[in-house]
Amino acid sequence: MDFIRYAEGSAGLLNADLSQVEGLASYLAARPHLQERATDRDCMLLRKFQRELRPVFQAGTDEDDASVVGLLNELMARHPITPRISDHDADLHLHVASDSESVAELLVAESLLGLASVVCDLGPHRLGICESSTCDNAFVDVSPNQSRRYCSERCSSRANVAAYRARRKAVAGA
Repeated sequence: MDFIRYAEGSAGLLNADLSQVEGLASYLAARPHLQERATDRDCMLLRKFQRELRPVFQAGTDEDDASVVGLLNELMARHPITPRISDHDADLHLHVASDSESVAELLVAESLLGLASVVCDLGPHRLGICESSTCDNAFVDVSPNQSRRYCSERCSSRANVAAYRARRKAVAGA
């Protein structure tokens, strides 16, 4: 199990448009075996989970470590995780749920276990919401210097260009 990938997947899940099954299928593009099982009910459950998960990332942005931990603990109590050892591909590793569970249950379990692992290994401050004024996407900061402030290079570039233009305008007006 790649916990960082699951944590980053939880940010992607939070950012996904799950109003229709097509949005969930798009989120699951790299996992066709889950795409074909996605239902309207999964979308409904995952939209609820998105509302529960956003405060965790906001607390990370606010550098409120105690809230990140408390909120994650509450979510793990509300959505119990059942890890299992798998031996497919001749490699022992953890899976968080069996194939008999719904797509929503699997994604929630992966998200929570991934986030809990990242928070324990790297710290609660690694979760955040994009600082761009035009974006509210969540992200997981796995950078070595712990300095990520934007969800993507696109938002970072946009913010840098806007700051540059504002400085030039201020100099021109002075």
